[in-house]
Amino acid sequence: MARGWESKSVELQQSDRTDGSQTKREVLSTVEQEVNRQREGLLLSRKRTEALLQSATHPRHREMIEKALAEIDRKLAALSNTNPNT
Repeated sequence: MARGWESKSVELQQSDRTDGSQTKREVLSTVEQEVNRQREGLLLSRKRTEALLQSATHPRHREMIEKALAEIDRKLAALSNTNPNT
């Protein structure tokens, strides 16, 4: 019988944990969610652009990619200034 009580306790703890994670997600406003989505997109773009820069050999092509990286970094900085939580 002790096992039954123990498993119920574990089950309750797990359900409490999942309920807590859902409330954390709901706390973010739609503006914060949009900023996070934009940041994630920019970080993915930055990673892809860095990979392009590593494989670029022509100087003008490298220059264009470096300018693109600078623009992505500028946008990321602007998002960080918009959202002080990050």
